Amino acid sequence: MRFSLVVATKGRSDEIGALLGSILAQAVPAEVIVVDQNEDERVAPVLAPYAGRLPLTHLRSRIANANNSRNLGLRHARGEIVAFPDDDCVMPDGVLARVDRAFADDPALAILTGPAASPEGGLGSGRWRGESGAITLANVWTSVIEFNLFLRREVALALGGFDERLGPGTEFGSAEGNDLVARAIRAGHVVRYDAGLRIVHPDKRLTPIAASRAGLYGAGLGVVLRRHAPGPGTWFPFLVRPLGGVAVSLLRGRGLAARYYYETFRGRLRGLLAAEEARRPAPPPQEPLR
Repeated sequence: MRFSLVVATKGRSDEIGALLGSILAQAVPAEVIVVDQNEDERVAPVLAPYAGRLPLTHLRSRIANANNSRNLGLRHARGEIVAFPDDDCVMPDGVLARVDRAFADDPALAILTGPAASPEGGLGSGRWRGESGAITLANVWTSVIEFNLFLRREVALALGGFDERLGPGTEFGSAEGNDLVARAIRAGHVVRYDAGLRIVHPDKRLTPIAASRAGLYGAGLGVVLRRHAPGPGTWFPFLVRPLGGVAVSLLRGRGLAARYYYETFRGRLRGLLAAEEARRPAPPPQEPLR
């Protein structure tokens, strides 16, 4: 098996069907491992039509933590390359073939990433590098999103998977992908960003949902910046930029945008100042995950 796609899900159903349909249309086959955090049975009827058409595993988890679910799926993965698409993503035609070629052409490549794409066209929310190339501790912050992150399975296992103190379901609700890639860089792995490798994800910037989550997401980035940023020259702009967004939004009378940027600033500051235990990277596993 070349690919294992681990999908952590909670609270969604129809969106999963759209994702599975896009995976089924790929030229390269992949197994799908759905890790279901729901207390009800909403997911099973969505998976049923695909059971005979995709290598499909449905796991249940009582732990409402996205990275716990991703790591659970990783332990069950059989593919040489693993990825973790969100349950509301869609994979454009040719994505897996593009990734397959990249890993086949460079046996040293450990991780390949790309940006988010908006359903309306163009890039999705976030700041994205315009050019492809190597990922470093200076540019990892604009090169990684969890749902467009492909790793050799043995590398993901050796790194211990995602830090379960980060991401959805925790008080530091984002940047777990940046943390994982930064740890890979520190371990000496070859990591690359492909600006043309895009996965479609709903664009939630400057919506009420985004504003309500901005503090949690900001806190996650703040913690990971403190862990891995080379120095203030890297993390300081991420702290100051939201303040500029607040000022400009207020001048233009955009209250929702001002709230979003203010909560982002507060969250990033909280993460940067978090307790030492939270700022410390997760220790490597005593034994690699299996």
